[in-house]
Amino acid sequence: MTRRLALILAALAALFAAPLVWAAPAPPRLPAPRLPAVETAVFAGGCFWCMEHDMKGIRGVLSVESGYTGGHVDHPTYQDVTSETSGHYESVKVTFDPTKVDYGFILSRYWKLIDPTDDGGQFCDRGPSYRPAIFVANEAQRKAAEASKIEAQRELKQGRILVPILPLKTFWPAEEYHRDFAERNSDHYQRYRQGCRRDERLKQVWG
Repeated sequence: MTRRLALILAALAALFAAPLVWAAPAPPRLPAPRLPAVETAVFAGGCFWCMEHDMKGIRGVLSVESGYTGGHVDHPTYQDVTSETSGHYESVKVTFDPTKVDYGFILSRYWKLIDPTDDGGQFCDRGPSYRPAIFVANEAQRKAAEASKIEAQRELKQGRILVPILPLKTFWPAEEYHRDFAERNSDHYQRYRQGCRRDERLKQVWG
């Protein structure tokens, strides 16, 4: 018996003498959990402190962020916007769960938070940056906004709706000190809101 043949036979003998070990089947791979889809809507309605505060109360709304949109300057500051040189509107970005609330309902709530007959500002805040507007991200939002505008006109107690529906441009978040302003500066916010007579005017417009 040659050396090579002896080695082959020894290897075969060791293979058959060893106990067979069967690997357990791998557990089935579970699909990764799907995060809930969210949608966003952007509106201008005068002071973003008030819009942020009021729209947070809508069921299904996950967050409301104050910011600026509609202008021609990148990374605008509050000073840029209120100087009326950047073309931006004070606005809010509303993030919502479409399984709990739809865009149409948010639109219907938006109308009741503004004076849509005033295109020179809102309440005591005057100037282009305080004008109301609806910013749409796609054709579906545009159609919904147009239908909502017609319905809101029927409900209006006086005047004609002057709110434009505009294509959404970049939304720039406002400075940190503007965020959650009503909650963090409650006394200041309430004095401002009452001084502007915002709620009084809303009752006149919507009843």
